[in-house]
Amino acid sequence: MQPNMKTFLEERRRVLAALAGVAGSLLFTGGARAEDSVGKVGLLSGRATAVRGSLDVALEKGSELEIGDLVKTDVRTIVELLLGQRTTIRLGESAELLIDSFVMNMRGSFDLMQGAMFFDRPEDEPRSDVMIRTVFGRLGVRGTRFFAGPNRGVFAVFVERGAVVVAAGGETVTLGPGDGVNIPEPGAPPEDVVQWGQGRIDEVYASVGL
Repeated sequence: MQPNMKTFLEERRRVLAALAGVAGSLLFTGGARAEDSVGKVGLLSGRATAVRGSLDVALEKGSELEIGDLVKTDVRTIVELLLGQRTTIRLGESAELLIDSFVMNMRGSFDLMQGAMFFDRPEDEPRSDVMIRTVFGRLGVRGTRFFAGPNRGVFAVFVERGAVVVAAGGETVTLGPGDGVNIPEPGAPPEDVVQWGQGRIDEVYASVGL
């Protein structure tokens, strides 16, 4: 993990924990636990955990997911996160994803700290406002099915359906169906947007168990 992102993550988790504590004291009495569930674990092959406050929670199929969870996967692990009613995020091995915020069928923000992810919402769902932050740049989700993560020595983004706005290194590009783009290193701008061949599409999908 990049040092600057580690500091960023620690501060974000500290703030989220404080807010959760305030909300719990205001909304719940009698020792009841404040539930902040935004979804659950679907498929799980291997070992995954959620860093939740000061706890490392072992995940299994059906485990609840909460705002502020840092989901981490082990080697040779694939985990599927079912968020809201119809949003799915898959993580490949050695991945870390912070669920920063999520409002069902409306908006959400996530920090992809490392590893590969695959995002999917049904084509007939209303457009939602989703932001993915990474050390390489920001992804504004305007579509419903895309990959983001390491591939062939770079950070790669591929859109199967819909559109994703990629902002990195002071430049912004928009990817449509079939488009892919490389970001060679943190702070660098995106390279040229190109249509990907089936071979590379198969590579990145295999990294998230598809």
